[in-house]
Amino acid sequence: MIQKQLQLVKAEIPAHVTLIAVSKTKPLADLQAAYDAGQRHFGENKVQEMVEKAQQLPTDIHWHLIGHLQTNKVKYMAGFVHLIHGVDSLKLLQEIDKQARKARRVQDVLLQFYIAQEETKFGLDLHEAQDILASDAFKQLKSIQICGVMGMASNTSDQKQVATEFRTLKQIFEQLRNDYFQGQLCFKEISMGMSGDYLIAIENGSTMVRVGSKIFGGR
Repeated sequence: MIQKQLQLVKAEIPAHVTLIAVSKTKPLADLQAAYDAGQRHFGENKVQEMVEKAQQLPTDIHWHLIGHLQTNKVKYMAGFVHLIHGVDSLKLLQEIDKQARKARRVQDVLLQFYIAQEETKFGLDLHEAQDILASDAFKQLKSIQICGVMGMASNTSDQKQVATEFRTLKQIFEQLRNDYFQGQLCFKEISMGMSGDYLIAIENGSTMVRVGSKIFGGR
């Protein structure tokens, strides 16, 4: 079933969009089934769960930390995590930089923005991001690479609202690229869209979609 569902989702996604299979709470057998069907990008919400799975699954998997990240958890995954999506403070950037330096690597990250009409979502607003990117403290960080932005739309059936929120994130991405990342080819990712809205996200500029239940079934 996982193989079939994965193929159905992939058939709807253009070649330039990365599919991240959101595997949080799913057993190793489910991830292995997706891996055997060709999936290499997996997304986890919790650091501990990701670390445990990474130790038991093939080493060519690209692990994405898509949940809210606490600074005290960064050290556990600094040696292997492919991309950290939910970076929403200078303090967190500094800790990621410190741990990446210890691991002798440059860590790719996305800045998370608050675009939803809900109180439950984490993220920066544009002014907070501009303050970080313009700061001397940020300019001292040498072991992180900001590759783009991430956001979550409101959990609503109103597709127009969802599309508007995704367009907002695309506009933020374009403004940051023009103001801070001109000519930097690494700044190219817009991580938005989940099982219920990834097609709307792609229409509005997403380059990474995070799809869980559509591949693995509900919890």
